[in-house]
Amino acid sequence: MKNLTDIMKQAQALQSKMTDLQTELEAVEVEGTSGGGMVRVTMSGKGHIKRVSIAPDLMKVDEREILEDLIVAASADAKAKSERMAADKMKTLTGGLPLPPGFSL
Repeated sequence: MKNLTDIMKQAQALQSKMTDLQTELEAVEVEGTSGGGMVRVTMSGKGHIKRVSIAPDLMKVDEREILEDLIVAASADAKAKSERMAADKMKTLTGGLPLPPGFSL
């Protein structure tokens, strides 16, 4: 029964760390770029877009579709970076807890 008690203590500690991680992810920012850096999207670690920066050269009416595509690409880049960062932090956090195969937090 001692083993179960240890697992429960680890789970409680993990829950506390998860709360801290969620707070940390909201504060951390990642930046995605496209068009050789002409469009930049800054996103929180939880995937919320905070800023969009567009080079003045792209602000032409006849290039609107290009700009829209670049914003989508920069957002996707930032989202991918955000997800990788969150997954890495989660892996570090759950490294000591014996989780059943296929179980994911």
